Amino acid sequence: MNFEYLIFNVIVISGPAFFGSLKCCYIWNHPRKMLIAIVLPAIPFLLWDALVTGAHWHFNSLYVSGIKIINLPIEEILFFITVPFACLFTWDMIIRRAKEKQVDMQWLRLLLYLALPAGIYFFSIGKQYTGLTLSFIFLANLVDQFLKTNLLFDRRFYFYLLLIVIFTLIFNGYLTWRPVVTYGVDYQLDFRIITIPVEDFFYGISLLWMNTSLYKYLLRKNGAMNVN
Repeated sequence: MNFEYLIFNVIVISGPAFFGSLKCCYIWNHPRKMLIAIVLPAIPFLLWDALVTGAHWHFNSLYVSGIKIINLPIEEILFFITVPFACLFTWDMIIRRAKEKQVDMQWLRLLLYLALPAGIYFFSIGKQYTGLTLSFIFLANLVDQFLKTNLLFDRRFYFYLLLIVIFTLIFNGYLTWRPVVTYGVDYQLDFRIITIPVEDFFYGISLLWMNTSLYKYLLRKNGAMNVN
């Protein structure tokens, strides 16, 4: 079905959009900040996506409309809006219902610096998807530190990461099982969790970590509520 990927995006965003409009879960107080937090991190990911489509991965013409922008199906571009929106909604619900508790994860901050040289190594031996995902994990860690959002030191963030992994298993699992997306195995480790390349988990975490760091930064900068 040519509109299957489009329907997938509608399903992803419809729940958060509906519940986020209810009084108990209202999320539309800061739409501009949320939009910025979604769009800015999407830019390098979309450029990466456009450059490697046809090599690192392919989009099955059976499941996309055929409408393209910068070499990408329109549905893939929408993915970088619908999924971050759903996850920022999830983060907002978490921080409303759980108090911040700091955890000492400085060792992890330092360990994640090694993601860059590891990424460069894998890129140099032809595992470019692996190398880029590790490099973007390094970048997400750097953004979190530079903006002083320090999500890495917030216990709630690890529950959030667990939910991201679960969402990845469900949604990426669907996209790779159909398959809406197929992969060039030469560019990755070709280690899969069910049907999902392990790199997809790092890809998603790095994107959503950047979205969430920027969202928290923008709310804090403007003195908005519910940023702790």
